[in-house]
Amino acid sequence: MTQKIGVIGAGPMGLACAYKLLKAGYAVEIFEADDRIGGMSASFDFDGMTIERYYHFICAPDQPLFDMLDELGIKDKLRWRDTRQGYFFKGKLYRWGEPWALLSFPHLNFIQKMRYALHVMYAKSISDWRKLDKISATEWLKKWLGEKTYMAMWHNLFYLKFFEYKDQLSAAWLGTRIQRVALSRKSLFTESLGYLDGGSDAFLEAIEAKILAMGGVIHLSSPVRRVVTENGAVTGLQAGDTEFALSSLISTVPLPYVPRFAPDLPDEFKQRITAIENIGVVCVLFKLNQPLTDNFWMNIQDDSIPVPGVIEYSNLNPLAHALVYVPFYMPKTHPDYGKSDADFIQRSANYLKKINPTFEDSWILASKASRYEFAQTVCPPGFFDMLPSLKTPLKGFYMADTSYYYPEDRSISESIRVGCELAATAQAHEVA
Repeated sequence: MTQKIGVIGAGPMGLACAYKLLKAGYAVEIFEADDRIGGMSASFDFDGMTIERYYHFICAPDQPLFDMLDELGIKDKLRWRDTRQGYFFKGKLYRWGEPWALLSFPHLNFIQKMRYALHVMYAKSISDWRKLDKISATEWLKKWLGEKTYMAMWHNLFYLKFFEYKDQLSAAWLGTRIQRVALSRKSLFTESLGYLDGGSDAFLEAIEAKILAMGGVIHLSSPVRRVVTENGAVTGLQAGDTEFALSSLISTVPLPYVPRFAPDLPDEFKQRITAIENIGVVCVLFKLNQPLTDNFWMNIQDDSIPVPGVIEYSNLNPLAHALVYVPFYMPKTHPDYGKSDADFIQRSANYLKKINPTFEDSWILASKASRYEFAQTVCPPGFFDMLPSLKTPLKGFYMADTSYYYPEDRSISESIRVGCELAATAQAHEVA
C-alpha cells in the first residue's frame, strides 16, 4: 500500500518537497493556511499588476533553482539583466558595486577602500563556512575593515535590520550574502541578476501543475491545528475540523509554529526550536508612473531614512510601471510594528523624496504594505549547532524552515534545496 505523506506549507520549500516525494512514488497531501500557494513568493493583484508581495531576485550560484526549472520545462523563462547598485549615504546617492565607484567614494580614504575591496574578494573565494560560523560578523568586519570603516559602512545597516540582535550575527551568515552577489558579476564592472518571465508565479504554476498531475492534493485555507500521534509516532493531522490519516508528516512552515501544533514533541526539542529568533518585516510596495532611480538595489546609510535599503524591482524586471519596495525589518516586539499600513506608506513616500528630490506624491499610482512575522532568522555564531535535526523525535515527523538555508541567503533556490533535502531525509527513514 502506498504511504501517504502530509506536507505542511505550500511555499517553494513545501512544493519542492511534495514534488520529489510524488516522483518517488508516495501519495502526498499539502496543507496551506493561506488562500494561495507560494508563501513569501506569492503574488497578488496590485492595481491590475500581478506581482510578489515581497521582492525576489536570482543570482548566478542558484543552481538548485536552475535544475528545478529545467526539470519543470520552464528554463526558457529565466532572464538575466545587467543591474546597478546605489548607496544613499548622508543625504547623497552614490553609484556603488563597481571598482570606480568605490575609488571615487569620498567618505573612505584610500587604505580603507583597499581593505574593503580585499574583504569582498576574500569572501568571494570562501568554500567552507564552518570556521566563520564561530565568529561574529561584527568582529570579522572590524578585523578586515577597521573600526571606522565598519561604523561608516555596516553598523547602521545591521542595526536597522536586527536592532537588539545586531551584534549577534555570524560571519558565515554575512559572508554568503557578500559572496552570492559577488559571484553574480559578469566582470569587475558589470553585475548581472536574474528573474523569471512571469515572476515567481511562473515557477509556482509549473510545479503546482506537476504535483496535481502526479496525484498530489493541495488543501488551501487549511491551517494545521494539531499533529496527531500515537505511541510517539505520527498518525495524521487535524486541519480545520477535519482529521487526515497520514503515515508521515513534513513541516515547512516557520519553526515557531511547530511547538503550537506538535505539542507531543519532547520539551527539550521544543526548547531548541523556541531558542531560534526571527525578525519580522513590513514591506511597502509602490507603483510609480516613472522611475525613481536607475538602480536595482540601494543600500542606505542616512539618519533621516531608518531603513537598510530600497529595491527598485523594475530596474531588474522591465515592467510597464516602476515598482519600488521599501522594507522595514524589525522584531515583532518593536513599537513600530503595530503602526498602521498608512503610516508605513507615508513614511516610505517621504524617504523616496529624500532619495530623489524631484519625486512627488503624484508619481504614486498605487501602494501596499505587507507584513510577515518571520522574514529573517537571527543566525548567531555557532548557528550550525543550534539548528535541530530535520528528523524530529516524533517518529514520522520532519521539519525545516528558512533557518535551514544557513549560512546561505534567503531565496527560492534555497527553498528548493532544503525542500529536496527534506524529501530525501523522509525517504531514508520511511519504507515506500
